[in-house]
This record gives sequence, structure tokens and C-alpha cells, in this order.
Amino acid sequence: MSQTPYQSIDVSAEKSTDVVWHLASVSHDERAKLNGHSAAVLWFTGLSGSGKSTVANAVDKMLYDLGCKTYVLDGDNVRHGLNGDLGFSDTDRVENIRRIGEVSKLFVDAGLIVSTAFISPFLQDREMVRAQLNQGQFIEVFIDTPIAICEQRDPKGLYKKARAGEIKHFTGIDSDYDIPLTPEVHVKTAEKDIEACAKQVINYLIANHYITVK
Repeated sequence: MSQTPYQSIDVSAEKSTDVVWHLASVSHDERAKLNGHSAAVLWFTGLSGSGKSTVANAVDKMLYDLGCKTYVLDGDNVRHGLNGDLGFSDTDRVENIRRIGEVSKLFVDAGLIVSTAFISPFLQDREMVRAQLNQGQFIEVFIDTPIAICEQRDPKGLYKKARAGEIKHFTGIDSDYDIPLTPEVHVKTAEKDIEACAKQVINYLIANHYITVK
């Protein structure tokens, strides 16, 4: 699972020159103050079947119970709508993450804690999203689960299809996954249950003053 070189999509030619950014009447800081917590992206990354969506939703429920304003952007759900026109080639994966990065940035601007559960296999893509946000607003959560365990789980039967050659460009099989080098949170689902994994993320948010528990 090496660092994979690839060509980034050049979207500059697609941008209209006839658009102007309009400043909002309510600032980001005002929205965050009203919500009572800092805004950030919890960027869950890991192999298919690693537990990204499961842990992200467990974290979201804990944050909700604490009164935080949150939302979860799930990889499969987004591909039903916003990214329904994209496949799984390297080029489409890059565009998939670019769009999610832009949407996540809007959620952060609205003062929310947004969790994204995407494989997001390429390091350069994840760093691209990080660079779009202010310092501390991108929190990479590496759901580190051995591929053997992911294959044992195989909740969607995707590994079986990939091994049989029915699915091409499958991460971990015939498409690389760039392992996070310095994630803010390193979660090992093979060693902890879902609640403990979720609490690990919550504890990071508390320790770094994103949220306050009374």
C-alpha cells in the first residue's frame, strides 16, 4: 500500500469568470459561538469494511447526546446523489474527494462538526482537503483495520467480488491505499469495540478543546 502518484484533476478551466464571492451577514465565529463548540471535519479514512461508517455514526450519536451540532457525510450515501455520476477509477476517486472537501468546508463554515466516512485512499487528496481549511479544522481519523479482518467482515460482499475479478480498481486489492502518516486519531477496530473506538475520538475533541463536557 504505497504512496501512489497520479494526475490531479485541473478544474480551473471549468470555473466561470463571472462569479463573485458574497460575504455572509453571519460570520463563522458567530455561528460557532451559537452552537457552543468549535467546528471541524472528522475525516474518517480506512479500507472498505474497516468500520469507518460505524465508528463515525457512533461518534455522531455521542456528539448529538452532548448537544453538538453535527452531520455525517457517508461515502455510499453521497454517491446516491451528489457524486452519483462518478465511478471508482483513480480520476473519479480524486473528484469524489474534491467535492466532499468542498461540501465539508461549507459545513464547517456553518459551525458544525461534520464527519466524513470515505475510503479516500490517496494521501494527496486528504492533504488537499486539509489545506482548504483553517489550522485545526481538519482532523484525520485513521480507522486502521487489517485487510484480512476487513475481508472477513465483507459486509457488502465487495472483497469477494474483487477477488473474483468482478470489481476493478478496488482499494487494497488492485488499487493502492496510502496509509495516513500522522493522523490526529489512530483507531484500531480489531482491538477495541465500537463504543471504545468512538470514545477515543470524543476524548481527542475534549482534550483539544473542540467540545466541552459539563
